[in-house]
Amino acid sequence: MVNIPDVKIGFVAVSRDCFPMSLSENRRKTVMAELNKTDLDVFEVQTVIENEKHVLLALDELKNAKANALVVYLGNFGPEGPETLLAKKFEGPVMFVAAAEETGDNLIDGRGDAYCGMLNASYNLGLRNLRVYIPEYPVGIPSEVAKMVSEFENIARVVIGLSKFKIFSFGPRPFDFVACNAPIKALYDLGVEIQENSELDLFASFNEHANDPRIADVIKDMENELGKGNKHAGILSKLAQYELTLLDWAEKNKGASEYFAFANKCWPAFQTQFGFVPCYVNSRLTGRGIPVACETDIYGALTEFIITLATKMPPTLLDINNTVPADLYEKNKSAFGEYKLTDTFMGFHCGNTSSCYVNNAEMKHQLIMKRSLEPDSEPNITRGTFEGNIKSGDITIFRLQSTASTQLRSYIAEGEVIDADPNSFGSIGIFAIDEMARFYRHVLIAKQYPHHAGIAFKHSGKILFEAMKLIGIQDIAYNQPKCVPYPQENPFNK
Repeated sequence: MVNIPDVKIGFVAVSRDCFPMSLSENRRKTVMAELNKTDLDVFEVQTVIENEKHVLLALDELKNAKANALVVYLGNFGPEGPETLLAKKFEGPVMFVAAAEETGDNLIDGRGDAYCGMLNASYNLGLRNLRVYIPEYPVGIPSEVAKMVSEFENIARVVIGLSKFKIFSFGPRPFDFVACNAPIKALYDLGVEIQENSELDLFASFNEHANDPRIADVIKDMENELGKGNKHAGILSKLAQYELTLLDWAEKNKGASEYFAFANKCWPAFQTQFGFVPCYVNSRLTGRGIPVACETDIYGALTEFIITLATKMPPTLLDINNTVPADLYEKNKSAFGEYKLTDTFMGFHCGNTSSCYVNNAEMKHQLIMKRSLEPDSEPNITRGTFEGNIKSGDITIFRLQSTASTQLRSYIAEGEVIDADPNSFGSIGIFAIDEMARFYRHVLIAKQYPHHAGIAFKHSGKILFEAMKLIGIQDIAYNQPKCVPYPQENPFNK
């Protein structure tokens, strides 16, 4: 994957002066021995922090090592002031974790009381108004601490990536389809940059790439990816030209940012002016770690990028589109297992999903657009979608969205793509999520979310939930079990 940051974690032990510093230091070394068994990039800070001067020494070590994330490890009770001062002065995401006692045979000189120290650390973090990641149960033996640090790496990548991220958008949404439109103020609150551009800017740049000598190589790469699915080979030249246009635009305009994504208007004038549908290019770039959201969905691009950071896997953006017919459900009942019909829906888009997630994908034309733009002719300007059934397996649906009043909120729900043919068109799959009907009514509708959902192709709710907390999202909704009613759910429903 390109376009995502590498995470280098600094691991620093702290010690309260009335405890042996050697206890915290030795415990740090033991944890590092476990971390060295992983593929994590972890730097062991040699300074054990007992006072403020140690904080300065540790910060120098971290800076020289180019660490961009920090784990503060309470090997014993820990000094509340210095350890939280370190968290304040470190420029990056921070995790606090504590050592469990190892043996009942050494609870006099070998007892660290870090279980107690975490309570005071949390209190002092609150005094300093600091947001740090604290695991669900933040106390453990070395192997358990190493596992917590491994989870933190994914959470930290989200925070680091967003701090150096820019979204390029092209064109406003159509007047009669403004659903994904939202104020950009909340992006600045996150530290995300945005550069809004006209469709004319994109069109002019596209035309300047008309005879780009790199087009032939991109076509060859597309042909290799499409294989037998290359049903509209004549459109590849324009698609390759468009792909180069986007990549060059980002390189020229990302400025002080390091990572980027696109939110591009893709209809209805796009087809008549550019002469194709851009879906296949969207799928290719998103597959590399450069999300391209359809329909100028700025928060969709943000959502896809967060998924990429959290999973190191390509995401996709799909409409929460249509119900599953009862006869199709009954025909494939064994594939649905315990899921009810109302737990299911079809996720669909024209063809923006990466080839690694689509069975027997083919280059096709956009059927809905052809109905209006080319109703009586062979497809020409509506060619360019990338269609097939989405592969079965675990998924997470997720979105981070601004309200009209610029309040950020999010939803997360885990489920799966069912191994059954949707019998339809586009990039499409049958999705199943426990209690989806209630989630649909009391989260998606009640909180006025748009129809686009980000899709992670694994269960990643835990990481996404903690990442949302760490960046300060207060409203994080999820699909609540039947025994837990939503706040506005009618208690008299039977």
